[in-house]
Amino acid sequence: MGGDDNSVVDGYLKDEQATLTLGATVARHLPSGGVIYLLGDLGAGKTTFTRGLLNGLGHIGRVKSPTYTLVETYTPTPVLTLHHFDLYRFGDPMEWEDAGFRDYFGPDTLCIVEWPEKAAGVLPPADLTLQLTVEGTGRHYCLTAGTPTGTACLRTISTPPAAG
Repeated sequence: MGGDDNSVVDGYLKDEQATLTLGATVARHLPSGGVIYLLGDLGAGKTTFTRGLLNGLGHIGRVKSPTYTLVETYTPTPVLTLHHFDLYRFGDPMEWEDAGFRDYFGPDTLCIVEWPEKAAGVLPPADLTLQLTVEGTGRHYCLTAGTPTGTACLRTISTPPAAG
């Protein structure tokens, strides 16, 4: 994983397993109350990343894209709820407010938002933003911190463990 400072980590994901591993890695370092924005074209791997993150939190079972339901909710641990939003179908940012989604965010949740630009100006800020870009048979990724919590998460991800 590369990056010049602790606010950006980027690299190449050679296959689906690498994307799942990235999700699981982020899961180990981002505390509850976190918000992650996912950016990328259709098929870029946003839901695969989310599946890896949920697996990293201990979720066993199906993880599906909330394209039609707008939000899928999971309880991977007794003390954490994860809400996975897909705003692709939004035509106006106020649909976010009208749906009451603001109430889903809190200290005991982790919220992942696909297509956050569709609710620009009304979404809570992202701790991390993940940009996925198709590159050959793999994906290029760029994780960017948007808050001190996100920076702390990336610092632990990009710092190799001490030799013991």
